[in-house]
Amino acid sequence: MKPVSHLDSYRRHATAGAPPIPVLTDPWEARVARSDGYDLHLVHRWNQAPHVAAFSRRAWSLPRWEERLRTHLEGDDVRPLLISWHGRPVIYAEVYRAARDAVAECYQARPHDLGLHLAVGELAMTDRGLVRSLLPRLTDALFEADSHCTRIVLEPDVRNKRAIRSFEAGGFMAADEVMLPNKLALLMVCLR
Repeated sequence: MKPVSHLDSYRRHATAGAPPIPVLTDPWEARVARSDGYDLHLVHRWNQAPHVAAFSRRAWSLPRWEERLRTHLEGDDVRPLLISWHGRPVIYAEVYRAARDAVAECYQARPHDLGLHLAVGELAMTDRGLVRSLLPRLTDALFEADSHCTRIVLEPDVRNKRAIRSFEAGGFMAADEVMLPNKLALLMVCLR
């Protein structure tokens, strides 16, 4: 008989619904990313970019990205988003239920905790303060959309100092270094 892991226990007891889709204010806009056409090709291209692939380890093939996006869209654990700034898509984001993710093995995740994965797709758009400007609006929108959510987590690669500085400037605090399946990460938390 297979022992029940901490993550399996949280998945069983996680009663929160799908992660919300945040409603952002100008100049920001978020929408669900589609698993075909322009969205698929954009997400795939951005994840191939060296500045993203170095830390996300998702420089996957187009069919694998299509499958990942389709799986997210059919499920209720993750919402893949394209976030636009002044009408231009600039960030790929995944909003996920932390209690139903591997990160729940690393901290006491509550059913309504949300997690974020963020990637600024174009190298030319990095170092412009986009993430630090977006994060307070994004976390406010997520807290508003899920009144039971009290924490939002990020788990950047510990080597990604640029992202960590942006996340801190955007309202997240470092909690602990944690080992995830594909990286040593810094668990970062934003409280309601």
